[in-house]
Amino acid sequence: MARVIKQKPMNWVERLYVFECLRGLMTTLKHAARGLFRYEELPTISYPEGQPEIRNTYRAKHRLMLRPDGTPRCVACGMCAAACPAHCIFIEGTQSEDGRIEKRVMRFDIDHLTCVFCGLCVEACPVDALRMDTKKISFEHRTRDEFVAHLSDLIDWNPADYPDDAQSQVAPGGTKNKQALETWGLEVK
Repeated sequence: MARVIKQKPMNWVERLYVFECLRGLMTTLKHAARGLFRYEELPTISYPEGQPEIRNTYRAKHRLMLRPDGTPRCVACGMCAAACPAHCIFIEGTQSEDGRIEKRVMRFDIDHLTCVFCGLCVEACPVDALRMDTKKISFEHRTRDEFVAHLSDLIDWNPADYPDDAQSQVAPGGTKNKQALETWGLEVK
């Protein structure tokens, strides 16, 4: 249902528009003077020295989750590549040596030049192997090929950067890795 907003009719001064234009110009000059004389009060961040606050739900650069033994959790099902509207994910799978896992990922590439950061790949993953919570939002590279994130780039993250995420702490170097290795029946190093 549409909401009707009743407006009062303009008087003859407002219908001239000259005074309304001057009123708008005064607002602009007020903001410009604030920027010139009270710069410290402006809501700006001196980037790159000061970094903006990024929420945990912001869709940033991708990462692949790791199992307790350090291998990627990806089972190479291809659902993320199928869900991607930009077709920027390329996956190749191979037979896994571990009897509990049918396939493992051999090649996992994401082309960040064509990625639209929609998050559909993360939603489609049945084993929660792909996430976009790295808070890395700036991409600077010299060539186009460097914008393609390979498997080694996607698994190169530190569990200390995600202290509140229990699944990240299961990865090697995390606080729960030892217990997870014992649960998996692997030897603790």
